[in-house]
Amino acid sequence: MAQEADLDLVEVAATARPPVCKLMDYGKFKYESAVKARESRKNQTQTIVKEIKLRPKIDPHDYGTKRGHVERFLKAGDKVKVTIMFRGREQSRPELGFRLLQKLAADVEELGFVEAQAKQDGRNMIMVIGPHKKKSETKPHTATKPVPSPRSASAAQDGDADGDQAEVAPDEEITAEAPEAEADEVAADEAASTQA
Repeated sequence: MAQEADLDLVEVAATARPPVCKLMDYGKFKYESAVKARESRKNQTQTIVKEIKLRPKIDPHDYGTKRGHVERFLKAGDKVKVTIMFRGREQSRPELGFRLLQKLAADVEELGFVEAQAKQDGRNMIMVIGPHKKKSETKPHTATKPVPSPRSASAAQDGDADGDQAEVAPDEEITAEAPEAEADEVAADEAASTQA
């Protein structure tokens, strides 16, 4: 019967009594299940946990730099694990680390929330901050930066014999996703044309 319909006889439940079989195009079934699996993987987002390490006696400028890193990670949709490292006598004053973690949580309150409260873990005190927005909701950074092409730069400098400017080609755009090597080559070509 399967050969007449040009289909495959597929055993669905081998352990059942009697075994259950189904008539289907097995190649099409395998392809459709692979497509479904690929689509479900595409819609998933991986949770990345970034880590920032601080000391209890951190300088205000250094604290501002670390806070900036935490803000950047939260804007990107990543979780941040903040670790305060205690050394020597600092271990007898865990309240300094706790105050520092509370200050950091208050400073980044608009971007994230405290997912795991501060707790002492041996020499370290750890707190996890999660973003308000999920990673899928954040927009990928695809800013474009117009860079003049080497031809247009050299043509603008040379000009025609009767004083008119040569026709300038439209500017090429290099996106943030393009490799840096291409941007370096364009800059090197541009520098070489300005020296000539």
